[in-house]
Amino acid sequence: QVQLVESGGGLVQAGGSLRLSCAASGSISSLRAMGWYRQAPGKQRELAATVTRTGRTNYADAVKGRFTISRDNAANTVYLQMNSLKPEDTAVYYCTADVGLYSYKTYWAQGTQVTVSS
Repeated sequence: QVQLVESGGGLVQAGGSLRLSCAASGSISSLRAMGWYRQAPGKQRELAATVTRTGRTNYADAVKGRFTISRDNAANTVYLQMNSLKPEDTAVYYCTADVGLYSYKTYWAQGTQVTVSS
């Protein structure tokens, strides 16, 4: 099995910064892309950013230029640096990890709350 442990959520004022971390462990010899999704109250879960094992990144338009995703392959950890935070960034943030050799399964962390006050 795969375990994902998140840290770094919290309360911040608009314009501030937070850094989320997510460490993967367990059966992760075929760890592929990792990412962050978010779900705001009353809204559907949406992509924030993803990063492949080789470092190729993808961002939602809403976070481009403000959020930076990165990963440490040696530590099996993915990070999300969030700058210039806005109240609309308030959401539960979920870390994901794709694991598999020929096909893959996406694992989800339990989520960490990010609240941006105006």
